[in-house]
Amino acid sequence: MIEESMAMIDSNAQQQAAAVPLLSIAGLRKSYGAVEVLRDVSFDLCKGKTVVVIGPSGSGKSTLLRCINLLEPIDEGTIVFDRQKISGTDAHGHHVRIDIGMVFQNFELFPHLTAIENIMLAPVEVRKVPKAQARDTALALLEKVHIPDKADAFPDELSGGQQQRVAIARALAMNPKLMLYDEPTSALDPEMIKEVLDVILELSNEGMTSVVVTHEMSFARRAADEIVFMDGGRVIERASSERFFGGEVHPRAQKFIQTILH
Repeated sequence: MIEESMAMIDSNAQQQAAAVPLLSIAGLRKSYGAVEVLRDVSFDLCKGKTVVVIGPSGSGKSTLLRCINLLEPIDEGTIVFDRQKISGTDAHGHHVRIDIGMVFQNFELFPHLTAIENIMLAPVEVRKVPKAQARDTALALLEKVHIPDKADAFPDELSGGQQQRVAIARALAMNPKLMLYDEPTSALDPEMIKEVLDVILELSNEGMTSVVVTHEMSFARRAADEIVFMDGGRVIERASSERFFGGEVHPRAQKFIQTILH
């Protein structure tokens, strides 16, 4: 009986922990001069889930990610990550920011470093991981993103899709709790898009908590636990992938879907 009771307590504790959002955004506002780019944006993301953010160009999607990763200061609202407030002057953001990985549109690899050196750099310099351990991890991550034979290649020797997969491996090398992807395939030729999205989908299916900004609707349909549709800096719709693509959404979101898919 005691063992059963303890098991039930552990189970309840795990369920309660899972119910607490890993990322919670409330009332987020951001302006550049007189232009309000984000208007009262709010949503939660629980551990192990994937939110796909979609919407027309200029709707504030990339700015939202940059605010989450503290690359841009916010004007109003709060960002709570892993139970710590990371926005505002009283925040602990820069102490926990290393637990957030971000993949940009244009790869942002160091051109003078090989693929494996790009991946090893942050763990060695920031987390003080021994070089031998960092190298082993980097090799495993190159295997994970399906380019193990490119360890010693420089960025200009890689295709765009390969460079983006190195960028994903580089972010994963810091063992992040959250991954942010800012239109990771927008700079790629069509034939390279699938190889990058397949890697992101695999990571999501393995339980990596993610926020993905993308225009790839087939990926959104497959990967998203929740879709956030933005327009004019606002969150217009939040829905499961099934409901969103089933048409039970805000008319503005319906119009966007019809435009993208036809």
